Amino acid sequence: MAGRTHDGLHEPAWLRWTLIALAVLAMAALVVLPLLMVLGAAFSKGVGVWFAALVEPDARAALKLTLFTVAIVVPVNAVFGLLMAWAVTRFEFRGKQLLLSLIDLPFAVSPVVAGLCLVLLFGSQGWFAELLQRYDMKILFARPGIVLATLFITFPFVVRELIPLMQQQGADEELAARSLGAGTWTMFSRVTLPNIKWGLLYGVLLCAARAMGEFGAVSVVSGHIRGLTNTLPLHIEILYNEFDSTAAFAAASLLAGLALITLILKFWLEARHGDALAQSHRRH
Repeated sequence: MAGRTHDGLHEPAWLRWTLIALAVLAMAALVVLPLLMVLGAAFSKGVGVWFAALVEPDARAALKLTLFTVAIVVPVNAVFGLLMAWAVTRFEFRGKQLLLSLIDLPFAVSPVVAGLCLVLLFGSQGWFAELLQRYDMKILFARPGIVLATLFITFPFVVRELIPLMQQQGADEELAARSLGAGTWTMFSRVTLPNIKWGLLYGVLLCAARAMGEFGAVSVVSGHIRGLTNTLPLHIEILYNEFDSTAAFAAASLLAGLALITLILKFWLEARHGDALAQSHRRH
C-alpha cells in the first residue's frame, strides 16, 4: 500500500519526500560538495602540476608510510579482533563486561590523548625509557610509534563488527561439528569462519579506512620528520601550513581516492551480502 512503511505506519507522501530531500541536501552540503571542492582545487593548475605534487619525494614517502602502517595494522587487528570476539561470545568469565567496555575505549578517548599516553610510556621520561635506551630501541618519532598509535585507534572496528554477528548466530553449528569429532582448527575453518567472513571483511575495510586517515594520535608520536615519519594526513597539514595549497589538495585528493575505493568495496559488500551484514548491525 502506498504510504505504508515497513512497520505498517502511514505517512503522508509530502513528509516522506521532504525528509528524503533534507537528507540528500545534507549529504550534498556536508560530503559531496567538500569532496568536489578538494578535487577542483587539486586539479586547478592542471593534471601535470597535480601529478608532480604526488611524485615529489616527500609525498611518495608519506604514501609509502601510510600503506606500510595499514599493511601492519589491518592484519593485526583482524586476528586479535577475531580472537577477542570469539572469547567474548563463546565463553563466560569474570570481568567480561569490563572487557567489553575497554573494547570501546578508543571510541571514547580523543586520539590526541592516546598519543600522549604513548609518550608517557615510551618517551625520554616514560615508563619504558630506561629499557628502550638499554637496547637502543626507538618507538616515538619512528615507525613503531605510528603503528602503535594507529593500532589503538582502529582496534574496535573489527571486533565490534564480529561480536553482534557471532552472538546472533550462536554456537549450535560449532557444537555440532565438535560432537561429530571435528578438531578446533577444523571447526573454525569450516564452520566459524565461513559464517563470519563477510562481517570480518567489512570490519577490515572500516579498519583500513580509519588507519589511512588517522591524524591526531599519529601527529603526537610522529615528530613530523619530512620524508621519514609523516603519513599522508600529516604531509597534507604541513603543505597547507606552508601555503602550498595546490600540493596539499593534490595529496588530499589521493587520500580521498583511497577512501572512495574503500567506500566502493563497502557498497559492493552490502549489495552482495546485505542480509548477513544487516544481521551484524541489528544489535549495535
